[in-house]
Amino acid sequence: MAARAFWSGHIRLALVTIPVDIVPATKSASRIAFHQIHEPSGKRIRYEKVVPGIGPIDTDDIVKGYEVDKGKYVLLTDEEIADVKLEAKKTVDLVQFVDADAIDAIYFERPYYVLPSGDDEIGVEAYGVLRDALKNTRKIGLGQIVVRGQGSIVAIKPCGKGLLMETLRFADEVKKASTTFDDIPARKSDKDMIDLAEELIKKKVGEFDPQKFKDSYTVALRELIEAKQEHRKPRSIEDTPPASNVINLMDALKRSVKGGSAANDDEPAARGRKTQARRAKKPRAKGKIASKAAGKTARKSRAPKKAA
Repeated sequence: MAARAFWSGHIRLALVTIPVDIVPATKSASRIAFHQIHEPSGKRIRYEKVVPGIGPIDTDDIVKGYEVDKGKYVLLTDEEIADVKLEAKKTVDLVQFVDADAIDAIYFERPYYVLPSGDDEIGVEAYGVLRDALKNTRKIGLGQIVVRGQGSIVAIKPCGKGLLMETLRFADEVKKASTTFDDIPARKSDKDMIDLAEELIKKKVGEFDPQKFKDSYTVALRELIEAKQEHRKPRSIEDTPPASNVINLMDALKRSVKGGSAANDDEPAARGRKTQARRAKKPRAKGKIASKAAGKTARKSRAPKKAA
Protein backbone atom coordinates (compact mmCIF):
# COMPACT_ATOMS: atom_id res chain seq x y z
CA MET A 1 0.00 0.00 0.00
CA ALA A 2 1.44 3.36 -1.05
CA ALA A 3 2.08 5.84 1.73
CA ARG A 4 -0.12 8.92 1.90
CA ALA A 5 1.62 11.99 0.47
CA PHE A 6 2.75 14.52 3.05
CA TRP A 7 3.14 17.14 0.28
CA SER A 8 2.50 17.16 -3.46
CA GLY A 9 4.03 19.66 -5.86
CA HIS A 10 7.03 20.07 -8.12
CA ILE A 11 10.82 20.12 -8.00
CA ARG A 12 12.23 22.61 -10.45
CA LEU A 13 15.71 22.60 -11.92
CA ALA A 14 16.00 25.68 -14.14
CA LEU A 15 13.39 25.08 -16.88
CA VAL A 16 12.76 21.44 -15.92
CA THR A 17 9.76 20.84 -13.64
CA ILE A 18 9.27 17.43 -12.01
CA PRO A 19 5.92 16.49 -10.40
CA VAL A 20 6.54 14.72 -7.07
CA ASP A 21 4.87 13.37 -3.97
CA ILE A 22 6.68 13.56 -0.63
CA VAL A 23 6.04 10.92 2.04
CA PRO A 24 7.53 10.53 5.56
CA ALA A 25 10.64 8.35 5.78
CA THR A 26 10.14 7.59 9.47
CA LYS A 27 7.39 6.05 11.59
CA SER A 28 6.52 6.19 15.26
CA ALA A 29 4.04 3.31 15.54
CA SER A 30 6.40 1.31 17.78
CA ARG A 31 6.60 4.13 20.34
CA ILE A 32 4.45 3.92 23.45
CA ALA A 33 2.11 6.85 24.02
CA PHE A 34 0.40 7.46 27.34
CA HIS A 35 -2.92 9.21 28.02
CA GLN A 36 -3.85 11.01 31.22
CA ILE A 37 -6.47 9.05 33.15
CA HIS A 38 -8.69 10.01 36.09
CA GLU A 39 -7.69 7.21 38.49
CA PRO A 40 -10.90 6.99 40.60
CA SER A 41 -13.16 6.57 37.54
CA GLY A 42 -10.67 5.14 35.02
CA LYS A 43 -11.82 7.65 32.41
CA ARG A 44 -9.58 9.62 30.10
CA ILE A 45 -8.91 13.29 30.82
CA ARG A 46 -10.34 15.66 28.19
CA TYR A 47 -9.47 19.30 27.64
CA GLU A 48 -11.90 22.02 26.64
CA LYS A 49 -11.03 25.24 24.86
CA VAL A 50 -12.18 28.00 27.19
CA VAL A 51 -11.90 31.77 27.44
CA PRO A 52 -11.38 33.24 30.94
CA GLY A 53 -14.62 34.86 32.07
CA ILE A 54 -16.59 33.33 29.19
CA GLY A 55 -16.14 29.58 29.43
CA PRO A 56 -16.16 26.91 26.67
CA ILE A 57 -16.32 28.23 23.10
CA ASP A 58 -16.98 26.88 19.60
CA THR A 59 -13.98 26.07 17.40
CA ASP A 60 -15.54 28.20 14.64
CA ASP A 61 -14.86 31.27 16.78
CA ILE A 62 -11.12 30.60 16.99
CA VAL A 63 -8.62 32.52 14.85
CA LYS A 64 -4.83 32.75 14.97
CA GLY A 65 -3.17 35.65 16.74
CA TYR A 66 0.36 37.00 16.84
CA GLU A 67 1.26 38.74 20.10
CA VAL A 68 2.78 42.14 19.40
CA ASP A 69 2.58 43.34 23.00
CA LYS A 70 1.54 41.88 26.32
CA GLY A 71 -2.11 40.87 25.81
CA LYS A 72 -2.32 42.54 22.38
CA TYR A 73 -2.59 40.42 19.22
CA VAL A 74 -2.78 40.83 15.47
CA LEU A 75 -5.57 38.47 14.40
CA LEU A 76 -5.32 36.38 11.22
CA THR A 77 -7.88 34.03 9.70
CA ASP A 78 -6.96 30.76 7.97
CA GLU A 79 -8.10 32.29 4.67
CA GLU A 80 -5.78 35.28 5.07
CA ILE A 81 -2.84 32.99 5.80
CA ALA A 82 -3.71 30.76 2.84
CA ASP A 83 -3.76 33.81 0.55
CA VAL A 84 -0.09 34.52 1.24
CA LYS A 85 1.44 33.85 -2.17
CA LEU A 86 4.63 31.83 -1.94
CA GLU A 87 5.87 29.67 -4.76
CA ALA A 88 7.56 27.41 -2.20
CA LYS A 89 4.10 26.16 -1.24
CA LYS A 90 3.90 24.16 -4.44
CA THR A 91 7.41 24.19 -5.91
CA VAL A 92 10.86 23.34 -4.55
CA ASP A 93 13.22 25.40 -6.66
CA LEU A 94 16.75 23.95 -6.56
CA VAL A 95 18.78 27.14 -6.33
CA GLN A 96 22.15 25.76 -5.19
CA PHE A 97 24.19 22.54 -5.10
CA VAL A 98 26.79 21.62 -2.47
CA ASP A 99 29.06 18.67 -1.72
CA ALA A 100 27.38 15.73 -0.01
CA ASP A 101 29.35 16.32 3.21
CA ALA A 102 29.24 20.13 3.19
CA ILE A 103 26.28 20.51 5.58
CA ASP A 104 26.85 20.20 9.33
CA ALA A 105 24.70 17.41 10.80
CA ILE A 106 23.21 19.82 13.36
CA TYR A 107 21.16 21.47 10.59
CA PHE A 108 19.39 18.28 9.47
CA GLU A 109 15.92 17.92 10.91
CA ARG A 110 13.66 15.27 9.36
CA PRO A 111 13.86 12.94 6.30
CA TYR A 112 11.21 12.33 3.62
CA TYR A 113 11.09 10.15 0.52
CA VAL A 114 10.49 11.92 -2.79
CA LEU A 115 8.46 9.93 -5.34
CA PRO A 116 7.59 10.73 -8.95
CA SER A 117 3.94 11.77 -9.09
CA GLY A 118 1.47 10.24 -11.51
CA ASP A 119 2.14 8.31 -14.70
CA ASP A 120 3.66 11.17 -16.71
CA GLU A 121 6.54 9.54 -18.60
CA ILE A 122 8.38 12.81 -19.09
CA GLY A 123 8.11 13.57 -15.36
CA VAL A 124 9.39 10.09 -14.40
CA GLU A 125 12.27 10.46 -16.86
CA ALA A 126 13.19 13.88 -15.47
CA TYR A 127 13.06 12.43 -11.95
CA GLY A 128 15.57 9.73 -12.95
CA VAL A 129 17.85 12.25 -14.67
CA LEU A 130 17.97 14.43 -11.54
CA ARG A 131 18.67 11.42 -9.31
CA ASP A 132 21.50 10.12 -11.49
CA ALA A 133 23.03 13.56 -11.98
CA LEU A 134 23.14 14.13 -8.21
CA LYS A 135 24.62 10.67 -7.72
CA ASN A 136 27.33 11.13 -10.36
CA THR A 137 28.36 14.59 -9.15
CA ARG A 138 28.02 13.65 -5.44
CA LYS A 139 26.08 16.83 -4.82
CA ILE A 140 23.02 17.81 -2.76
CA GLY A 141 20.38 20.16 -4.17
CA LEU A 142 19.14 22.97 -1.89
CA GLY A 143 15.79 24.74 -2.02
CA GLN A 144 12.90 25.85 0.19
CA ILE A 145 9.46 24.48 0.94
CA VAL A 146 6.36 25.58 2.84
CA VAL A 147 4.31 22.81 4.46
CA ARG A 148 1.42 23.30 6.89
CA GLY A 149 2.31 26.89 7.58
CA GLN A 150 5.98 26.15 8.22
CA GLY A 151 8.83 27.15 5.93
CA SER A 152 12.01 25.07 5.76
CA ILE A 153 15.22 24.74 3.82
CA VAL A 154 15.38 21.35 2.11
CA ALA A 155 18.26 19.22 0.88
CA ILE A 156 17.55 16.72 -1.88
CA LYS A 157 19.92 13.83 -2.46
CA PRO A 158 19.90 10.43 -4.24
CA CYS A 159 18.70 7.43 -2.23
CA GLY A 160 18.88 4.07 -3.98
CA LYS A 161 16.37 4.12 -6.85
CA GLY A 162 14.78 7.34 -5.59
CA LEU A 163 15.37 10.68 -3.92
CA LEU A 164 15.53 11.67 -0.28
CA MET A 165 14.54 15.11 0.99
CA GLU A 166 15.68 16.33 4.39
CA THR A 167 14.38 19.49 6.02
CA LEU A 168 17.07 21.77 7.43
CA ARG A 169 17.01 24.28 10.25
CA PHE A 170 17.55 27.95 9.50
CA ALA A 171 20.70 29.61 10.83
CA ASP A 172 18.82 31.45 13.61
CA GLU A 173 17.38 28.15 14.88
CA VAL A 174 20.79 26.69 15.78
CA LYS A 175 22.74 27.72 18.87
CA LYS A 176 26.39 28.52 18.36
CA ALA A 177 28.65 25.76 19.65
CA SER A 178 31.40 28.24 20.51
CA THR A 179 29.26 30.03 23.12
CA THR A 180 27.68 26.81 24.42
CA PHE A 181 31.08 25.24 25.16
CA ASP A 182 32.64 28.38 26.67
CA ASP A 183 32.65 26.98 30.22
CA ILE A 184 34.57 23.83 29.29
CA PRO A 185 38.14 24.31 30.55
CA ALA A 186 40.86 24.49 27.91
CA ARG A 187 42.93 21.53 29.02
CA LYS A 188 45.38 19.57 26.90
CA SER A 189 44.71 15.83 26.96
CA ASP A 190 47.46 13.36 27.81
CA LYS A 191 48.97 11.90 24.62
CA ASP A 192 49.19 8.35 26.02
CA MET A 193 45.54 8.49 26.98
CA ILE A 194 44.60 9.74 23.50
CA ASP A 195 46.56 6.86 21.95
CA LEU A 196 44.71 4.35 24.13
CA ALA A 197 41.36 5.94 23.30
CA GLU A 198 42.18 5.82 19.58
CA GLU A 199 43.14 2.15 19.88
CA LEU A 200 39.85 1.45 21.64
CA ILE A 201 37.92 3.27 18.91
CA LYS A 202 39.70 1.28 16.18
CA LYS A 203 38.76 -1.98 17.92
CA LYS A 204 35.09 -1.00 17.81
CA VAL A 205 34.96 0.27 14.22
CA GLY A 206 32.28 -1.41 12.12
CA GLU A 207 29.47 -0.90 9.62
CA PHE A 208 26.38 0.85 10.96
CA ASP A 209 23.55 -1.66 11.38
CA PRO A 210 20.46 -0.16 13.06
CA GLN A 211 19.14 -3.68 13.75
CA LYS A 212 21.87 -4.09 16.37
CA PHE A 213 20.42 -1.26 18.45
CA LYS A 214 17.30 -2.08 20.45
CA ASP A 215 15.01 0.32 22.30
CA SER A 216 15.29 -1.46 25.65
CA TYR A 217 13.29 1.27 27.41
CA THR A 218 10.24 0.76 25.15
CA VAL A 219 10.61 -3.03 25.49
CA ALA A 220 10.66 -2.70 29.30
CA LEU A 221 7.63 -0.40 29.27
CA ARG A 222 5.69 -2.80 27.05
CA GLU A 223 6.59 -5.70 29.35
CA LEU A 224 5.39 -3.68 32.35
CA ILE A 225 2.05 -2.96 30.60
CA GLU A 226 1.56 -6.61 29.62
CA ALA A 227 2.48 -7.76 33.13
CA LYS A 228 -0.15 -5.47 34.67
CA GLN A 229 -2.73 -6.75 32.17
CA GLU A 230 -1.91 -10.35 33.14
CA HIS A 231 -1.67 -9.60 36.89
CA ARG A 232 1.92 -10.79 37.22
CA LYS A 233 5.31 -9.35 38.01
CA PRO A 234 7.19 -7.94 35.01
CA ARG A 235 10.10 -9.97 33.71
CA SER A 236 13.49 -8.31 34.01
CA ILE A 237 14.80 -6.89 30.72
CA GLU A 238 18.50 -7.45 30.10
CA ASP A 239 20.36 -4.22 29.63
CA THR A 240 23.92 -2.98 29.66
CA PRO A 241 25.10 -2.82 33.29
CA PRO A 242 25.82 0.67 34.57
CA ALA A 243 29.43 1.75 34.33
CA SER A 244 31.35 1.96 37.58
CA ASN A 245 32.91 5.22 38.71
CA VAL A 246 36.27 5.81 37.01
CA ILE A 247 38.93 6.48 39.62
CA ASN A 248 42.00 6.19 37.39
CA LEU A 249 41.33 7.17 33.75
CA MET A 250 44.58 5.67 32.44
CA ASP A 251 43.88 2.36 34.19
CA ALA A 252 40.30 2.30 32.85
CA LEU A 253 41.52 2.93 29.29
CA LYS A 254 44.16 0.21 29.53
CA ARG A 255 41.66 -2.33 30.84
CA SER A 256 39.16 -1.32 28.14
CA VAL A 257 41.74 -1.87 25.38
CA LYS A 258 42.56 -5.29 26.85
CA GLY A 259 38.87 -6.21 26.70
CA GLY A 260 37.81 -5.29 30.22
CA SER A 261 34.21 -4.26 30.82
CA ALA A 262 31.69 -3.88 33.58
CA ALA A 263 30.73 -7.51 33.02
CA ASN A 264 34.33 -8.71 33.09
CA ASP A 265 35.04 -6.72 36.22
CA ASP A 266 32.49 -8.91 38.01
CA GLU A 267 34.27 -12.14 37.05
CA PRO A 268 36.90 -12.05 39.86
CA ALA A 269 34.12 -11.51 42.38
CA ALA A 270 32.18 -14.40 40.86
CA ARG A 271 35.24 -16.64 41.03
CA GLY A 272 35.75 -15.56 44.63
CA ARG A 273 32.18 -16.53 45.49
CA LYS A 274 32.63 -19.95 43.86
CA THR A 275 35.87 -20.51 45.79
CA GLN A 276 34.18 -19.58 49.06
CA ALA A 277 31.34 -21.94 48.23
CA ARG A 278 33.78 -24.81 47.60
CA ARG A 279 35.59 -24.05 50.85
CA ALA A 280 32.29 -24.00 52.67
CA LYS A 281 31.48 -27.47 51.32
CA LYS A 282 34.78 -29.03 52.48
CA PRO A 283 34.08 -28.90 56.25
CA ARG A 284 30.73 -30.60 55.63
CA ALA A 285 32.49 -33.34 53.69
CA LYS A 286 35.01 -33.85 56.57
CA GLY A 287 32.10 -34.01 58.94
CA LYS A 288 30.61 -36.92 56.99
CA ILE A 289 33.96 -38.77 57.02
CA ALA A 290 34.35 -38.14 60.71
CA SER A 291 30.87 -39.44 61.46
CA LYS A 292 31.57 -42.57 59.38
CA ALA A 293 34.77 -43.18 61.33
CA ALA A 294 32.92 -42.65 64.58
CA GLY A 295 30.30 -45.16 63.44
CA LYS A 296 32.95 -47.79 62.75
CA THR A 297 34.50 -47.19 66.16
CA ALA A 298 31.11 -47.52 67.80
CA ARG A 299 30.40 -50.78 65.99
CA LYS A 300 33.78 -52.16 67.01
CA SER A 301 33.13 -51.26 70.64
CA ARG A 302 29.74 -53.01 70.53
CA ALA A 303 31.23 -56.19 68.96
CA PRO A 304 31.61 -59.10 71.49
CA LYS A 305 35.14 -59.82 72.65
CA LYS A 306 36.70 -63.19 71.92
CA ALA A 307 37.25 -65.46 74.90
CA ALA A 308 40.75 -65.48 76.21
